[in-house]
Amino acid sequence: MSQSRDFYQILGVSKDADADTIKKAYRKLAMQFHPDKNPDNPDAEEKFKEAASAYEVLSSPEKKAQYDRFGHAAFTQQGRGGGGGQGFHDMEDIFSQFGDIFGDFFGGAQGGGRQRASRNGPRRGADLRYMAEITLKDVIEGLEKEIEFDTESNCDTCSGTGAEKGTSAKTCHGCGGSGQVLSRQGFFSMATTCPTCAGRGQVIEKPCKSCKGRGRSKQHRKIRLTVPPGVDNGTRLRVSNEGEGGYQGGPNGDLYVEVAVKENEDFERSGNDIYTRLDVDYLHLLLGGEVEVKTVTGKEKVEIPRHTQVGDKIRLAGQGIPSLRGSRRGDLFCLISVEFPEKLSKEEEKLLKELAQIRGIECGSGGLSGLFGRKK
Repeated sequence: MSQSRDFYQILGVSKDADADTIKKAYRKLAMQFHPDKNPDNPDAEEKFKEAASAYEVLSSPEKKAQYDRFGHAAFTQQGRGGGGGQGFHDMEDIFSQFGDIFGDFFGGAQGGGRQRASRNGPRRGADLRYMAEITLKDVIEGLEKEIEFDTESNCDTCSGTGAEKGTSAKTCHGCGGSGQVLSRQGFFSMATTCPTCAGRGQVIEKPCKSCKGRGRSKQHRKIRLTVPPGVDNGTRLRVSNEGEGGYQGGPNGDLYVEVAVKENEDFERSGNDIYTRLDVDYLHLLLGGEVEVKTVTGKEKVEIPRHTQVGDKIRLAGQGIPSLRGSRRGDLFCLISVEFPEKLSKEEEKLLKELAQIRGIECGSGGLSGLFGRKK
């Protein structure tokens, strides 16, 4: 193979490319010129080897440094680098050198590659997701509630083996327990799922009658869930070890509870603060006074200052949402809205007319009933 082409040019990378960039460039070329994908292209194998030779040098910091200084001469018997003959004589050399990369391509199926982990060993159960709907009051006070859900765990009858009590599963003779069978295709050893055991690595001759050989059974679970004060819409609570049961002695998964807060027509949340509308009699706006305010958890008295305007905010400190991080509690803000009487007595109307005269306001001939005949 000719050594005249620059290794950086072969891989299509710059001299300051990092290790990840070099590896990605090589993977792309290896897949492009793989001989099995190019049976009718006689040049593909040569380009495949050429890319492998370039990667073998540029992926090693020491060899890359020698190449940057001496070029191809660093890897010849006569070169100043004295690094020995570089290159590959056949495909097996390439696969032995880059087993990890080709393992990524073909699932670790080559001879000498990493074997797939056994499916029969201990495995962690899957995590589960549950949606819990709560009220704004629950957000402020926190709550404990019982939740129910269905999941899977090891069969109680066979303890998860899938075999009838007193018997056991046997190692599959088709794959020797690996769950895969290898077939030779040219210079490749390709792995496929064992047809005898369907990839389990074991064969059950006498299946458990309770689970029909699955080793798993359905379970209906009930647990007490604690929701801390201060959660928000979409908050995820993790309950350890309450997910799907583990396999073959493996640990259980976790349960993730996603909180959904019901909308409240009287209150609106903004961070840890709460906003509500407070309808106040027009006389309170003019003269001030104490009024009762409805909060999320009860009622509170609040003082309305004289000459309060519509749209002003009255703050009730510490009546908002508690913080999950334990800092101060939010506030409740009351947005002032005026409330007019639906109907005036004759005495009220007389007094208001006198007040209007004092202020130099002309009222209509129909009196003041039209003004106060509705709420605003």
